[in-house]
Amino acid sequence: MTTSESPQELIEFPCHFEFKAFGPGGDDSRFCDQVQAAVSTVVQVSRQAMRVRPSSGGKYQCVSVLATLQNRTQLEAAYAALREIDDLKYLL
Repeated sequence: MTTSESPQELIEFPCHFEFKAFGPGGDDSRFCDQVQAAVSTVVQVSRQAMRVRPSSGGKYQCVSVLATLQNRTQLEAAYAALREIDDLKYLL
């Protein structure tokens, strides 16, 4: 018998959670700064907790942010802040 739990119900808090934001690539660090600022509105995030990976063609980049979340409210607030980034193409 399988259960139909939503992904949110499977997360136990507090936890380490990795956000992945995809946006424009290039040498400009503006998108990375925007991602850090967005998540930092909810929890403290240092540059050491971030990873940037360019796409093979360099047109896009993936910014990964590892954050320690205490509850579901922080998770939802961080996603909401990330969705406000104008250059955001995709969010995991």
